[in-house]
Amino acid sequence: MKDSADSHASAPRRIEWPGAPHNMVIVFNPVAGRRRAHLLWRVLDVMVANGIRIDIAETHRAGHAEALAREAARRGETLVVAAGGDGTIAEVANGLMGSGTRLGVIPLGTANVLAHELALPFAPRAVAAALAFGRTRPLWPGIVSGPGGSRLFVQMLGVGFDAHVVHRLSLPLKRLFGRGAYVLQTLRELARYRFAPIRLRIDGEEMQAASAIVSKGRLYAGRYMLAPDAVPAQAGFSVVLFDRAGPGAALMYGAAMPIDMLGRAPGVRHLRASRVEVIGNDTIPAQADGDACGFAPLSVCDAPGPIEVVAG
Repeated sequence: MKDSADSHASAPRRIEWPGAPHNMVIVFNPVAGRRRAHLLWRVLDVMVANGIRIDIAETHRAGHAEALAREAARRGETLVVAAGGDGTIAEVANGLMGSGTRLGVIPLGTANVLAHELALPFAPRAVAAALAFGRTRPLWPGIVSGPGGSRLFVQMLGVGFDAHVVHRLSLPLKRLFGRGAYVLQTLRELARYRFAPIRLRIDGEEMQAASAIVSKGRLYAGRYMLAPDAVPAQAGFSVVLFDRAGPGAALMYGAAMPIDMLGRAPGVRHLRASRVEVIGNDTIPAQADGDACGFAPLSVCDAPGPIEVVAG
C-alpha cells in the first residue's frame, strides 16, 4: 500500500483486487495530509483487505482537487473521497456539484472542522467502515465571489482579522506546529493589523463590524462552538459579527474560543441571512475553510443545491 504514497503521477493509480464489491476514488492532498499520511494508509489497508478497489489521485496545485473530482464525476464514479483538510474537501465538493456523485472524507487536515461538524469518524477502521457502508447526509455549501473569481466553501467564510492571520501564515510554520501555528501567527499579527471597520450588506441591510464570519456550520477552528443556530443541510447562513476591534478584543475573543464562549462573548451578534456582501476595497482580507481567498468586495450566496456526504 505505501508504495502509492510515493507516486507523483497526476492520474489516478488503480489498485486491483479480484472480487472487490465496488470502486472508490480518493483525492489526496499530500501537503495538507503530510503529518497524518500514515492514517490514510491505515484506512486504505482496511478497505483493500475487504476487497474494495481504490483509485488514488494526488493533488499538485491549488484547484487540482476540484479538477480531479470533476473528471471522476464525469466518468460516472459514484463516490469521491477527499483525503485532506477542509480546503481540500471544499475543492472536491466544488468538482462534484450538480453531478450526484457522493462525497467521502478522510480527515487529514489541521483543524478538520467539517469532520467535527458532521460527527465523522477519525479512527482508521471506523473511517473505512463508514466509507464502505456509504450512508449519507446532505450538506448545502456556500459560494463566495470576488475580483479573483468564485469558490465554494463547506464550513465558513471569515472576513477581517482571522483572515489576515490565514493570509500571513506560512506553510512551513503550519507543517511544523499544526494548529499551534495559528496561535503563533495571531500573536505576531496583533500589532500589524489595522482593525479597520468592515461594511457589510446582509440581505440588503447595511451593517458594520470589526470582523465577520459567514458560517454554514456551528463549529469554528476545530470543535469550538460559534453558531449554534446553523444548519449545514439547509440553505442560508449564520452570520456572526464581532463589533469590538483592536488587539485587546482579539485576545478576548481568542481566549473565549477554547471554553466555547466565542459565540456569546461581549460585542458578538448573530444573524440569519441568505445573501451577504462585503463592501470595501482590497485591504479587507477573506478566508474560506481555512484557506486565503482574496479580498473585498465579496458576495456570498448558497450553492445551487446540496451535496451528499458519506457520514457512516
